Amino acid sequence: MKLGTFKGGIHPYEGKELSKDREIAELEVGGEFVFPVSQHIGAPATINVKVKDRVLVGQIIADATGFVSANVVSSVSGTVKKIEPRLMANGSYVNSIIVENDGLYETVEGYGALRDPSTMSREEIRAAIRAAGIVGMGGAGFPTDVKLTPKNPDQIDYIIVNGAECEPYLTSDYREMTENPEKVIEGLKIELSLFDHAQGVIGIENNKPDAIKRFTELVKDEPNIRVQALKTKYPQGGERTLIKACTGREINSKMLPADAGCIVNNIDTVIAIGKAVAHNIPLIVRTITVTGDCIKTPQNFHVRCGANYNALIEAAGGIVGEPEKIISGGPMMGQALFSTDIPVTKNSSALTLLSEDAVAKEAQTACIRCGKCADVCPGHIIPQVLMSYASVGDFEGFEKANGMECCECGCCTFVCPARRNLTQTFKLARKTVMANRRKEAAKK
Repeated sequence: MKLGTFKGGIHPYEGKELSKDREIAELEVGGEFVFPVSQHIGAPATINVKVKDRVLVGQIIADATGFVSANVVSSVSGTVKKIEPRLMANGSYVNSIIVENDGLYETVEGYGALRDPSTMSREEIRAAIRAAGIVGMGGAGFPTDVKLTPKNPDQIDYIIVNGAECEPYLTSDYREMTENPEKVIEGLKIELSLFDHAQGVIGIENNKPDAIKRFTELVKDEPNIRVQALKTKYPQGGERTLIKACTGREINSKMLPADAGCIVNNIDTVIAIGKAVAHNIPLIVRTITVTGDCIKTPQNFHVRCGANYNALIEAAGGIVGEPEKIISGGPMMGQALFSTDIPVTKNSSALTLLSEDAVAKEAQTACIRCGKCADVCPGHIIPQVLMSYASVGDFEGFEKANGMECCECGCCTFVCPARRNLTQTFKLARKTVMANRRKEAAKK
């Protein structure tokens, strides 16, 4: 099988051996559950409950507002204690519904009822996905029903399942592929039923040979599904690089994957689609890797959305030593935390505790013009040039130098011998450019 790949990329220490061989543990915790109304790209959901209301598992407690938005569903039964802003992983405070878990886990009527997707219309399938509050669980949080409703559905050729899991330390997707491959295929088949001409592609990096073998066996009699082995390289799981590796097609910052005839969803999202449509179970549980050299027993958990990150740390045996860096997600694209008193949300993927901050341990120096950043950039841009504009606030120059093509993967920062904060600077510059664009659009 020819390996799919892309130009550029890096090979950081994987760290996956810490947790990849442990089966997913089911974690149930009590106490306070926090449900932010904005766990997705788009408009925040509108709260439809009030303090002292009793809620049930599977109850929509905040309604999607507008086309690009997502329902928020309670993962526990209990009483609404408060409605107030709470801290999120990105450092912002988001209005949240706080529910005291009563431990009864009483469900709404119809929760878990089996349905036959083959008897459902495409509109009914999309409605079930929207009702379940499913968003992209690879980190972006884009509402899945919107992604599965492209403007030109007849031009969708590929539904790509992202099983690359290239982010160091993370193994939640690998464990799902190992333990629940049939659920992945169930969700993929439901997605394929929405499009007349699409074929399914399951992309898996070749550092997971057992997963490649298992999925190849399971789809051998499926004429419109194939497995694509991918070269192990970061950021192979990025949307642009995955599309390139699986189909040979390319997209840029001005395009959506659908513009190239592709729809991409990660493993957890595809499983959630199957649960929502075939089993009437909304998105209320996340698979999360808790790992790093400062965790006693690194492993993966199935945990209800709204649970506290500190419960994950406790369940993994607690902290060992003194973490120098705590990250929501992985070390390449995750978000550094100053507090672990935050809730598990739909786009939570991992909690990584490291004894050493490799980026911050050395002081920055001037660029030595070695060109390493340009060699590894998957977006084929020149970080050295972008930095010259972004560092002095020349955002027009940054944009003209194709700065918006940066995918913020961190490859340039990783290889920079001068330890320059390239990715962080580009991220801030891109936000400024997008904010300026919105201001200009508002004037028209």
